[in-house]
Amino acid sequence: MAYRGLAGFIKELAQRDELRVIKNFIDPDLEITEITDRVTKAGGKALLFENTGTGFPLLINAYGSDERMALAIGRANLDDVGKEIDGLFENISDAGGTFFKKLSVLPSVIRLAGYMPYRSRLRGICQQVIHQDPDIGILPVLKCWPHDGGRFITLPVVHTCHPENGKTNAGMYRIQIIDNSTTAMHWQRHKTGANHFEAWRKKGEIMAVSVSLGGDPVYAYAATAPLPEGIDEYLLAGFLRKKKVKLVKCITNDLYVPSDADIILEGYIDPGEEPVWEGPFGDHTGFYSLADWYPKFHITCITHSRKAVYPATIVGVPPHEDAWLARATEKIFLAPVKMALQPEIEDFHMPDAGVAHNLVIIKIRKSYPGQGMKVISSLSGAGQMMFSKYLVVVWIL
Repeated sequence: MAYRGLAGFIKELAQRDELRVIKNFIDPDLEITEITDRVTKAGGKALLFENTGTGFPLLINAYGSDERMALAIGRANLDDVGKEIDGLFENISDAGGTFFKKLSVLPSVIRLAGYMPYRSRLRGICQQVIHQDPDIGILPVLKCWPHDGGRFITLPVVHTCHPENGKTNAGMYRIQIIDNSTTAMHWQRHKTGANHFEAWRKKGEIMAVSVSLGGDPVYAYAATAPLPEGIDEYLLAGFLRKKKVKLVKCITNDLYVPSDADIILEGYIDPGEEPVWEGPFGDHTGFYSLADWYPKFHITCITHSRKAVYPATIVGVPPHEDAWLARATEKIFLAPVKMALQPEIEDFHMPDAGVAHNLVIIKIRKSYPGQGMKVISSLSGAGQMMFSKYLVVVWIL
């Protein structure tokens, strides 16, 4: 199911009694986090704060249950998407040898190809209101925890492009507000955004960057998904929502963003400019990640829909919304992991207490001594699992 901006998702949540609306003023500086932290840990609903002291309501805890996470990716439950992808990969892997067997796979491949994003020359819903003199202070950006270095945009989809091959990326990197038109861009060295940044630095040229907020909730999930390098995040989003993603060109740079996004921050990073001090930040583990130097993002334009909603999330002592994002990843990426890495893997689980990828429990179909070590060696360098502190392999006798 495809949603038309966050408003469409909010409507669905309300109809299913998965939303609580707070009409009183709640301060984005610490207060929203305090309320959300307690509600999430109590297994509560998504929260829509209508009065944030700005012109934008704020949606949070939208992914904070199995039901809401499934709704966000357009399914009745998380198992459905796992079975669908497993069936697709089984068809591809089974279509071995003969020409006629390979032909039998074509319907699945064509169906997948039909979800490739497309670019429109028209203005998008996200560009109904345009601020050419940008002030990020119009948004209800959260300060989450008392010792955070400042206010952080916590659910951004950051769009970049490689200067040589033109490949695009949509990743999720937290953004700290520095002043009304500049932020710190927190992308770690192993991230694709950082890879693009290094390529622009070597060319000695300015790097275009655009940030989308909101839109179909599947976009935020796709930006966090452990996709292989070069795979378009909006292909995954289109497959999940059963509708290709429409992209529109930004006003002040040449990047393309989802037409139905709620809010867009356009701008650039100058690789020759001195980095800025970013952090500390209250992180997934319940501890503050240390401050460090990161590139400065200059905002040149802010656009948004007329009824835009600002999306946010918080991280801290689990469970928080990232736990349910990890559960979706378990279902969606089991089949690709089995096919590409280890066919003996039957299931894997990233427990809430392990803070997503820090602890991974893998169930295998064991047939010979030392097989567990083989699986661990294969997985330890695979995507986000390179950060795992513990990999535990189990099997059923």
